[in-house]
Amino acid sequence: MGGFFGVVSSTDCVAELFYGTDYHSHLGTRRGGLAMTNCDGNITRRIHDISNAQFRSKFDGVLHEFKGCCGIGVISDFEDQPLLVSSRLGTYAIVTVSKIMNLHDLAEESFRNGSSHFSEMSNGELNPTEMIASLINQKQTLQEGIAFAMDSIKGSCSLLIMMNGKIIAARDKYGRTPVSIGKRNTDGAMAVTIETSAFPNLDFQHLRDLGPGEIVQISNNQMEQLQKPGDMTQICSFFWVYFGYPSSNFEGINTECSRYKNGELLAEADENFDEIDTVSGIPDSGVAHAIGYSNASKKPYQRALVKYTPTWPRSFMPQSQAARSLVARMKLIPVEEQIRDKNLLFCDDSIVRGTQFKDITRRLYERGAKSIHLRSASPPIMFPCPFLNFSRSRSVLDLAARRAVEALEGKKIDQDCNLEEYTTPGSEKYKAMVEVVRKELGLTTLKYQSLENLIKAIGLPREKICTYCYDGCDPTGQCGCCGCKKEEKA
Repeated sequence: MGGFFGVVSSTDCVAELFYGTDYHSHLGTRRGGLAMTNCDGNITRRIHDISNAQFRSKFDGVLHEFKGCCGIGVISDFEDQPLLVSSRLGTYAIVTVSKIMNLHDLAEESFRNGSSHFSEMSNGELNPTEMIASLINQKQTLQEGIAFAMDSIKGSCSLLIMMNGKIIAARDKYGRTPVSIGKRNTDGAMAVTIETSAFPNLDFQHLRDLGPGEIVQISNNQMEQLQKPGDMTQICSFFWVYFGYPSSNFEGINTECSRYKNGELLAEADENFDEIDTVSGIPDSGVAHAIGYSNASKKPYQRALVKYTPTWPRSFMPQSQAARSLVARMKLIPVEEQIRDKNLLFCDDSIVRGTQFKDITRRLYERGAKSIHLRSASPPIMFPCPFLNFSRSRSVLDLAARRAVEALEGKKIDQDCNLEEYTTPGSEKYKAMVEVVRKELGLTTLKYQSLENLIKAIGLPREKICTYCYDGCDPTGQCGCCGCKKEEKA
């Protein structure tokens, strides 16, 4: 998906920029970049490929090249960033966390309006951050340009722009990604981040979150609001399920606490625990859900699988299924003494493709497990996300739940098909779909969290949370995809 960090200080802030950006490394594994305004007003920039190395190892040796009191950094799972842009609005650096569904339509429109070209990345796709900059530059001010870009795209975009020793921060029009502002009381330094977990060790205090579509400008010891927030928030539920770091808060709600609550609700929905010996989590994001389940069920929490953390990335990041499978297999090491002759219950954040747990199940049975039960902390994922790059699925059939639906229907499901019965827990079609997934994964039992309990675990009003991947509901009307229900959420 990606994450960014920016800082403005009265003194040199290279260290803060470096470490603050590094605290977003769990959100992307493709590119890392830093840009800093020097004391002479020039911008120094570096971008590195971090697909086979950690961000710190790539940048630690070049930090001496940076010096200044204002900088922005980004971890990206997709495009090269930051970009340096020379325009009639001035020269600036820009980073985004974005997904633009109508990217090529916007490019064609720009060509018709006189734009000469856009750069292509190595895979032949356009750079979304370059498109955002192009849209911004069509207006008379950066503020007007950012608002225009937000209105023009279908998808999502939060961004940072660094110009003249200041940073402009903007949150996505519908708040799909979080953006937070922090301040260091000792010297008035200001920072902006996706993950609030970047603040404590750098001595920043969380001031507030930006609202949907809000634009602010930060300088040392000062924040100025350039555009007020909009009325509709659609923050992605996966920040509490999977994306967010345990120490981060989004909309004032801590990720770890939400996951404990989620696990507790999963346990409450289970009828009895007589068949279960131990509870385990799929590292890392399934662990907190499992702790919550264990606490509520009174069944002991044990680590039947441990993650080798030094080198392996999150397994949704690699682009090919073969690479994802390799990461999933190699990073998780079974603890045979916690497996043999036991009835194991695992909590995981979600079941997306299902291929990873199918391999895990086989390996657990090979090591003597008597039974394997899986509890998913999110409902069945029925629709690929059109708003965030948390899954680069090429087809709906990449999703385990959709494969099950097509197997039951005996035909290809077109975009107009009503999947409501398959997304309604307790319905006959829902139970049949879960059974197909259970058999595919080789599990003894399988249960998903209900959407109602997921919302309860997060603790926000339902109308403020994007649930598109579960129910196809998009009250913004942006998606134009399968299952879209444009009416307001109940």
